[in-house]
Order: sequence, then C-alpha cells, then structure tokens
Amino acid sequence: MLHSTPPAFVDPRTGARLPIDTLAWRSDDGNPLMTSDLGGLKRADIRAEVRTIWRYAAALPVEIAEPVSLGEGMTPLVEADIDGISCRLKLEWFAPTGSFKDRGASVLISHLRSLGITSVVEDSSGNGGAAIAAYGAAAGMAVGIFVPHYTQPAKIAQLRAYGAEVTLVPGTRQDTETAAIEAAEHSYYASHNWHPMFLQGTKTLGYEIWEDLGFRAPDNIIIPAAAGSNVLGCHIAFRELLAAGEIAKMPRIFVTQPGNCCPVHHALHPEILGGRAPDYSSTVAEGTAIRNPIRLGEMVAAIRGTGGDSTAVAEADIIATAKRLAARGFYTEPTSAHAVAGLRQFVEAGRIGRDEETVVILTGSGLKATQFYADQFG
Repeated sequence: MLHSTPPAFVDPRTGARLPIDTLAWRSDDGNPLMTSDLGGLKRADIRAEVRTIWRYAAALPVEIAEPVSLGEGMTPLVEADIDGISCRLKLEWFAPTGSFKDRGASVLISHLRSLGITSVVEDSSGNGGAAIAAYGAAAGMAVGIFVPHYTQPAKIAQLRAYGAEVTLVPGTRQDTETAAIEAAEHSYYASHNWHPMFLQGTKTLGYEIWEDLGFRAPDNIIIPAAAGSNVLGCHIAFRELLAAGEIAKMPRIFVTQPGNCCPVHHALHPEILGGRAPDYSSTVAEGTAIRNPIRLGEMVAAIRGTGGDSTAVAEADIIATAKRLAARGFYTEPTSAHAVAGLRQFVEAGRIGRDEETVVILTGSGLKATQFYADQFG
C-alpha cells in the first residue's frame, strides 16, 4: 500500500508520534494512541475476491502478509420497520464469535503476530475477550482473559472453550483492567480498548456499510457505545472515504447508552448532571457499562463533529426492546438492543427524520445473554 507519509501511532492529546511497529500500547504520557491520518481507499482498491474484512486491506496502515482470519465481516444489512420508523439493521452478531469485536481482533492479533508476539492478556466484560481469545487461538498464542466477576456465564464459558485462561476479578470494571495490566508484565497487553490497531479493524464496519449501500454514506448511524471502538472506527472510515473523494458528506453519528451508566451522554449533555457526580449502577446492558472510557474526549469530538447526538435508555425500555426484537426474529443481546430504543427517542426528539436513511448497529448475539433471556422467559 502507498502512503504519502509513513503511518505512525499518534497521541492526539500531545501530538507525540511513535513508529507503527512499536510494541507500546499507550503513549509515554499514559494516553491512548490513534493512527495518523491515512488516505483511505478507492473502490478499485477493494479486493473483491476476498469475503472478509481483509477485502479492505489497502486501507490499513501496515501490510499483513498472512492475516489471522476466521471469516469476519460481510455481515447482513437488512431493512426493518421499527415502531413505524424505517431503518437498516447491521447484524454484527453474524461474526465468528458473535460480536463486532472480531473485526478489531483480527487486525490487532494479525499485527501482533507479525511483530513476533506469542502470548497476550486482555480485560473484557465478555465480547472483546471472546474475540481476542478466538483469534489468539487461531494465531497459536497463549491467551489470558481477565473479566469482572459479574460477567455472564455464557461469555465465560465461551472464553474457556477457546482455550483462554480466565481470571474473574472482584470489584469494578476498572479493577479488571488494572489486574490485566499487572499481568502484562509477563505477557503482552492486547487491549481492545487501548490498542490503536483494534480501531483499524473496527473501521472496516464503516467501509462495509459504504459498500453495502452502493458506495455511499447513510444519513445517520446509531451505535450502542461503551469504550467507543465502533464510534471511532466508523468515524475514521468515513473521514477517510471523504478524504478519498468517495463520499460527499459525513454521516451523523448517534450514540446510545444505558441510563444506568452513560458517561458519553453526560459528557455531551453536562447540563443533565448540573455539576453533580454521576450515580451509576448495574445494567442489563453490561457490555456498555464502562464508567470512565479512556477515549471519551475523542468520542465526544467525533459525535459533535458529525452533528450527531446521544441518548440514555432506561432499563425497562432496554428489556422491552430486546424482547420485541426477539419476537421479530432479531435475537440480540441487551447491550445492543438499546440502539433500537434510541432510534425511537431520536426520531421523537426531532434529531433524526423519518425519511432519512439510518443504519442501526446491532453489535452482539442474544446467545451472549442466555441468562438474561432465561430470566425473561423461564
């Protein structure tokens, strides 16, 4: 691939640059890294014969001779009518491990293997860990996953099935991350939240939506968010497509979060708290329950920069929406069901027009939340 300037990892908060082949996963100042601006790709650069995310390999900052792939990407984009609102649902649970995070894991693990890494650790509430465990196994790596003690049993079983060593950590989600970083003294910290190459994988979702729609951008994308890898991935992809002259305008990015834990929504709408500290609590949408996302500032900038917005969804609405979707054949985990509830809220608030083209990202399978559905239906 050709780049006008050599790609690098960049600390967006200080401007510091690191070489793209560094083993650092954060900057010297302890900040999350991003990849320097790339030129994007043209339609002619797509490898049409490849039916995975690697059809967009020309958009990546590095060349990977032998990608670690399990068939990720190329997920269905289906038309749907939600409460009288037309939209398109991107069904990311068709990924090999059941969530969108396979996109990021495929690129990250491929990159790390090319650098000679043979052992990794990761912290996750479930989906990110499953992706790293699966792709680490496919790459022949030793994998250790640290999970919060409240993680769904189905997700823990999936991790162990891939051969990962699973450690349940008491306390908060932050305690889980701390434990994984400590363990990384004897391994490599392959964090889906910290490592910039993970975002290079999730950006393929944006490229895929562009191709799904006949090489154009939708008016709006609604994303359930926690750490923001889909938010930032889509923002990167469409910004690159705009720079490459492949789209005329950026889609607006809208974010939904559970009302019980919504730091992105509070950052975008600080008037809600009025200076008070947030009082967050547990939620059925556990995969979007990160109280202090490390890329919060970057997420807020991406949402505001596209003219998007955010909303918080009450627990009862998340549960009801998950059940309504399942009754129509869409078996999604509660973590992504609130994106559909958010669609209705955005339309009712006049932020999204009924005649606009809106893509809603359903990030994970209901099979990830077996206990939740068992509690609902017995």
